[in-house]
Amino acid sequence: MMNEPRKSDPVIVAGKPTNNANRKMATEPAEPRTGAEGNANQQSTSRTQCRIRVSQALERVRQAARTRKKERFTALLHHVNIDLLRLSFYALKRRAAPGADGVTWQDYETELESNLRDLHARVHRGTYRALPSRRRYIPKADGRQRPLGIAALEDKLLQRAVVSVLNAIYEEDFLGFSYGFRPGRSQHDALDALMVGIQRRKVSWILDADYRSFFDTVSHEWLVRFLEHRIGDDRLIRLIRKWLKAGVLEEGSIIESEVGTPQGATISPLMANVYLHYGAPGQTWCF
Repeated sequence: MMNEPRKSDPVIVAGKPTNNANRKMATEPAEPRTGAEGNANQQSTSRTQCRIRVSQALERVRQAARTRKKERFTALLHHVNIDLLRLSFYALKRRAAPGADGVTWQDYETELESNLRDLHARVHRGTYRALPSRRRYIPKADGRQRPLGIAALEDKLLQRAVVSVLNAIYEEDFLGFSYGFRPGRSQHDALDALMVGIQRRKVSWILDADYRSFFDTVSHEWLVRFLEHRIGDDRLIRLIRKWLKAGVLEEGSIIESEVGTPQGATISPLMANVYLHYGAPGQTWCF
């Protein structure tokens, strides 16, 4: 339930549209691959079993996070297994623009199982390397340009798998009045909560605020500190650092990243919520 503001509290709303990339995988429809009906049925059954195994493993993480609020999770990377990678791959957008590697969803699917085994091995050996995001600009309503980072396919795939693991923890920690970029929540839920607050309490004023260039200015040092409140798995922290430091590819040149987390990256919305959760304690935010 939403924490209601006190009578003297302003209600601060900085609602953003949810990120479809953070929807629960269980809600993603499975698309059978091309082939005979028997093969399609077998693949569908296999994927269902895969989803069940992943759900059960993540539920154990979720229960531990719920019952042990101060515990640091020291062994999380093993949850990023081939089952989770496979589900993460099929949850990606099929027609998304390729990143710096030029690899499309269809390209990767051609040798999917071999590709997943190779990616899994590199991640767990520590030899996986994140590629810089391809810079793309989209126009904003005020005439300015919003920079987006289009990650390489393996980076998107792996980020989505890691987000699934971390969501099992942080969805138990995040506050009830936090709405942005969270599974099963939207800007409409934030507005509904605001309306309930106004109707039930005397509210003198409402502040609609926005962080200027928030994603571009997130401190890497502080973000990692905040993550380490709950994440004690050094291999997972190193993986996140690789994405933060990967930089962007713009007009053929790689620009290194000292601050910020790329807008458009699958990992960025969760990192933003972690940063806000620890960075603004005691605030009445509907973000």
